[in-house]
This record gives sequence, structure tokens and C-alpha cells, in this order.
Amino acid sequence: MSTFPSLPNAGFTDEQKAYLSGFISGILNNRQFPFVGQTGEGRFTSNVAESSAETVYGTPVEDLCREELVKHEKHGLDSYDTILSNANEKVFPKDGDIFRYKFHGLFYVTPAEESLMMRCRIAGGALDSRQLRGLARLTADLGNGFLDLTTRANVQVRGILPAGAPEVLMRLTELGLTSQGAGADNVRNITATPTSGFDPDELIDVLPYARALHHYILRNRDLYGLPRKFNIAYDSGGAVSVCADTNDIGFQAVRVGTNGQGIEPGVYFRMQLCGITGHKQFASDCGVLLTPAETLPVAAALMRVFIENGDRTNRTKARLKYLVDAWGVERLLTETENKLTVPLRRVPLELCEVPAPKEKHGHLGIHPQSDGKFYVGVLLPVGRLTVDQTFALARLADCFGSGDIRMTVWQNLIIPNIAAEDLDAAKAAILECGLAFSATSVSGGLVACTGNRGCKYASADTKGHAIELGRYLENAVALDQPVNIHLTGCPHSCAQHYIGDIGMVAVKVKNADGESVEGYHIVLGGGTDDTRGIAREVWKSVAFPEIPSLIEGLLKAYLATRRDDESFNVFANRHSIDELKGLLGMTLAA
Repeated sequence: MSTFPSLPNAGFTDEQKAYLSGFISGILNNRQFPFVGQTGEGRFTSNVAESSAETVYGTPVEDLCREELVKHEKHGLDSYDTILSNANEKVFPKDGDIFRYKFHGLFYVTPAEESLMMRCRIAGGALDSRQLRGLARLTADLGNGFLDLTTRANVQVRGILPAGAPEVLMRLTELGLTSQGAGADNVRNITATPTSGFDPDELIDVLPYARALHHYILRNRDLYGLPRKFNIAYDSGGAVSVCADTNDIGFQAVRVGTNGQGIEPGVYFRMQLCGITGHKQFASDCGVLLTPAETLPVAAALMRVFIENGDRTNRTKARLKYLVDAWGVERLLTETENKLTVPLRRVPLELCEVPAPKEKHGHLGIHPQSDGKFYVGVLLPVGRLTVDQTFALARLADCFGSGDIRMTVWQNLIIPNIAAEDLDAAKAAILECGLAFSATSVSGGLVACTGNRGCKYASADTKGHAIELGRYLENAVALDQPVNIHLTGCPHSCAQHYIGDIGMVAVKVKNADGESVEGYHIVLGGGTDDTRGIAREVWKSVAFPEIPSLIEGLLKAYLATRRDDESFNVFANRHSIDELKGLLGMTLAA
């Protein structure tokens, strides 16, 4: 292995040193990626413009937004000394360091709480019982006693005080996990179909590719300089959704049969681009077909194009979507090709056999695997686990499974590899720890972000409201089809309200006495994958106390007037907004 040279100190800014380190590392390591099905080997070329004291990727420093100025002053990954110093002095980060902490996966969540939140990175959402136990011990010793599962198949620990931050990061690393780059302007947790490797319907096990990309990002410093966050997902073609079409890059497994275009029959990935449902857009197919081995180099090249050309002056326009809006897809693909030694493979979607429709609540309950064993999807109310429940699930995975655990983007987890003769004992163990495995149609589809108990952006207690709403509806309505209800606390839409059958985004509402209370705008008819659609706003500014009875009436109207056994999604989308309101006899202003 080549020895990494030290950089001269004179005349270089910290940013220049960071760039040169990555550049020299690339030369020494001679990054190469074999392209399966192509002759020769493809190698990345960097083409990253050198930064100067006056510009960042061509943007004048005086034009940078606040967060870019913070990064320009000091790279977020270089703030570990600050974390140690603040721990010693028992103080929270201040000013620009609040943002830099996020590069280490630490979030100062004031004023919601005077504490830090740590967010992991769990490649493909896959971890083992030892790691789950370690997370339980970590939150018991240094957090608030709960683990929160996220909509990126991830885990958060809350209630951390400054003195405990270094210990949290060290213990996480010792578990074989990391929080590096879990926040701020970085590539977020790489997600993958949670049943990958044992799903009878899948086309390919995508977990190895998700893991490879995860580790590539960790080892390339230049990928920690994005204009804004970036999401990537791998869909195996299996029955359980990973919401790949809500990501900046979604890799969708497809099969190509015998054809007249010289494409070797087999399993490939279609590349979908620019999903950002908080901005009312799904990822769309860009016409590119990739072998599994090509997904890593192409994703890395595309991210580097985004790094070099994304908007660094306006945070609201700093996502990949807006670069494509300005350039068009073809220019983005051309710039990506310029960083590769072989052209991208353009193939019409019609040549590919797309996977079967997803099973809406396939992430819950008992399901057969491809090897004759079973997996069980465990329902976690709005994604929250106590320490005792976490230990119990780790024991369950060891006793009845293989010790493997899969997180999902639906805020629950899956325990695979359970033998048929152990199913009854496993189900009893789940119930014994106060959880469920066969959700009702309402509770199985409840998704909620952190809410104002732990997030400064949220306008309502989304988790508390979701639990209250779920309990109310369980007793009021008997559904025979799954309905997803998503509650999000602000327009950032961490709970992706626009893809819910029923979605809610929190707002402050004036009640009859003129007091400001927690409420929601309500949208209907969203979906993803084969039912994709952006939900339409039907009711504005509804105080939460009015919502349980409103949703009850809506669901009862659905059951009474639907056609045959149509889903709520189809029902909502075949009615106009006025018709949906009329079903309830309500006159709330749209």
C-alpha cells in the first residue's frame, strides 16, 4: 500500500488541503471499477475544480449561503476536537459548530430539548443482535432510554449530554457501526429492500451493493462536500417497498430477456433520478440500464457532478432536482459519462420486465422466505423501542432466527430466518415484550416523524398524535384493507406525508378562542412504487382534536361508497377534492 504523503502547510487553506488529500489519495489508490459486460476496466476521473480563497466550486465566497460559509471556514469532519473540548467543558455546540456536529451524526435539538441526538448509518438497514444490544446499552447509559427507528431504515438515540458525546461515537464504532455523515450536507443512509437475500419475489440480493456504496462513501472525503443532502436506495424487485422512487437516485432491479439490441439477458438496474416528495416529485426513469457492479461507480460519478455544479447560494434550490431542472437529464448524464471511461448504456424501459406490485404491508406479519424459513415483521408504534424491548428483540433474533435484524423505511423491523417449528414461540415472545407482529390496517401504516418533542422545526407532537389517532381509529373503524397514515411536523416532510393514503403536515391553527393550537393540513391519495402519486390537499389548518372524528368519517365513507374492494388510494384519486369533502358533508375551506 502506498504511503500517504503529508501536505505542505504554507499557502493552503483547510479546504485546499482537504481537496488535495482526496485528490492524492485517488491517484495513489488508482480507483478502478470493473464494468461487468464491458471490455476493459472503467476508472473514475476526478475533474473536480480546485477551490481558491475566493470561490467554492466556482461560486464566489460572498455569494455562499450560511451553511456553505460554515463549511468553508472548517470542514465538518474536522470538528472532533471541538466535540472533545465541549465534552470536557460540558457545553453544547455554538454557532457554526452546531452544523458541523451533524457531520458526526450529532444534532443539538434545542429548543425542543436541551440535549443531543445521535443518528446512525446502518448500510441497507441490516444489523445483528450484538449491534442491537449495543445500541440498547448505549441509550440506557448515555441517552433517554429509547431507540427511535427512522424512515431511512436507521436508528436515532436521543437525550445525549455533551459529556457523553465522545463516548457515544466511540462505542458506536466499536459496534461496527458509524454516524459519520448521517446529517448535514452528506449522502444519507443507503437503503435497500429489507427482505433482500430471502425474498421469494426478488430478482437479486441488493444488500452487497448497498454495503459497498456505504463503505465507498465513508472512505472518500470529497463526498462529504455536497450542496445539500442526497438519498440513494436499492430495490431488489421483492415484495416489500423501500420507496426507491422517493430518492435522489433509485436503483430498481429489472430483468432483461432475449432482445435484438445486443444486451446480455439477465438482471440489471434501471436508474431513477430526482425523487424528493417533500417537493412533490418522484424519481423518474432516466433511460439508463446498469449492471449491478456499475451502480457504485455511476452513483459516485453522478454525486461528484452534483458536488461540482449544485447550487451553493440558496438552500431551497440545492437538491439534485434543481440541477436537473436547470440542465435537463441528458446534460447530467453526459457530465456523469465524462467521469467514466465507458458510456452509459441507454436502453428503453419497454425492453425490461418490471417487478410485480409491492405488498403494501409486507413489512409486517409472518411471511415465507425463499429458503423455506420465515421472517416476521414486528410492529413498533411510530418506530419507538424501550431498552427492555430492544434487548428482548435481540434475544428473539438469536433464539429463533440467525441473529440478523433488518430495519425498514416504515419504522419497524424484520427478524428473518425463523424455522416453521419456532414460529409460535417467536410470536409469543414478541407479544410478551409488548409489541405486535400482525398489525391492524390502521396501526400497521402509521408513520410519524420526531415531532416537536425532539425537533425544533416541528409544529406539533406528531408521534403523540399518531398514537392517539391510531388508538381512536382501531376502536371506531374496522378496515379490511391497509391504509397508510403519515404525520410529519414541518414541510421538510421527514415522514413523507405526500406518499401516504392520508397525509398530515403540522401547522399552528387558531381555535375558536383565538388561541394557537397544534393542527394539520390533510392530504389524500398518495402512494409509491406501483401506486405512486402525490397526495392532494383536501383540508387546511384543522386543529388536531377535530381530526380523529374527521378521519373516522372519511374511512367510513370509503367503506360505504367504494367500488368492489378498491384500495383507499384508488378511491381517493377517482374523487375530486370537492367530492371528498362532500362525502363527509363538511365545508372546511381548501
